[in-house]
Amino acid sequence: MTAARPTELQPTGLQQLAARYLAAWNETDPAARRKLVDEAWAEDGTYTDPLAAVTGREGVDALIGAAQAQFPGLVFTLGPVDAHHDIARFTWNLGPAGEEPLVIGFDVLVADSEGRIASVYGFLDRVPGA
Repeated sequence: MTAARPTELQPTGLQQLAARYLAAWNETDPAARRKLVDEAWAEDGTYTDPLAAVTGREGVDALIGAAQAQFPGLVFTLGPVDAHHDIARFTWNLGPAGEEPLVIGFDVLVADSEGRIASVYGFLDRVPGA
């Protein structure tokens, strides 16, 4: 087994980054949400899922705002995080707090050398009406 690269996050750091990522999705105050995005994401970070593809913090912030408008009052909850090197994969649920989720997804997050989100690749496992 080789030692961790200097830029490599440990699994707990990636778990924390995944939690910060979902915290931004749950933050409904636009200024506070933008602060979370700025802290967690690389300037040129990318987000791609079956419904959207955006680049940069402004694009990520706008996407989150649009999702909140589409699903008002719903919250994201983080499932187990599996991480190695600079990559984390995790499930998430979106639904009313404490109730059955309406949407279930699976994301792969890649961190950059500064411990920020370089990219997220999202997959939708369950979507209303699908």
